[in-house]
Amino acid sequence: MAEEIKSLEDLKEAVAGEESAAPVEQSSTPTEPVRDEFGRSYATGKRKDAVARVWVFPGSGKVTVRDQHGREKQLDEYFARPVLQMVVRQAFEVAGVDGQFDVLCTVKGGGLSGQAGAVRHGISKALSLYDPSLRPALKRAGFITRDSRVVERKKYGKRKARRSFQFSKR
Repeated sequence: MAEEIKSLEDLKEAVAGEESAAPVEQSSTPTEPVRDEFGRSYATGKRKDAVARVWVFPGSGKVTVRDQHGREKQLDEYFARPVLQMVVRQAFEVAGVDGQFDVLCTVKGGGLSGQAGAVRHGISKALSLYDPSLRPALKRAGFITRDSRVVERKKYGKRKARRSFQFSKR
C-alpha cells in the first residue's frame, strides 16, 4: 500500500518518483525531415470548403497550381488578385525562405479566397515537414493551425443563416 502524503514535500517526492519510473514520450512533431524519394515534402491544407494538396521541393520560387479540371497555371495566373498572391507567399516570407522552394499544388472546392488560404496552410505544413527548424516561426504566425471558420448553414424560417424576412405590419 502507498505511504500517506502529509505535506507538500511528500507530494513533490511522490511525483518525482513517478516521473522517473515512467518513460517520457516524444512530441508528435518530427525532428527529422520527412521527404519522399524525389526530395519533396507533401501536406494537405484546408480552408473553408477548399482543400489543397501541396508538394514543396527546392527550386527557384515557382508556384504551380492545378485546378480540379487538371489545368495547370502559374500563381499570378490562377490567383489574379495581388492580395491572394500575398496570402500564398506569406508562409515563405515568415519562414525566411522566399525564392528557395518550388510548389506544386492541386486545389478543389471553395472559392479563390478559400483556396489561397488552403494553399498557404498546405505550404506551411509541408515546409515544417521539409525543415523542422522552420516550424516555430510558422506556428507563431498561426499558419500551421487550420482556420476552422466555415459558412453557417441557412435556418428554416429565415432568409439567410440569421437574417429574418422583412416584417410587414399590413
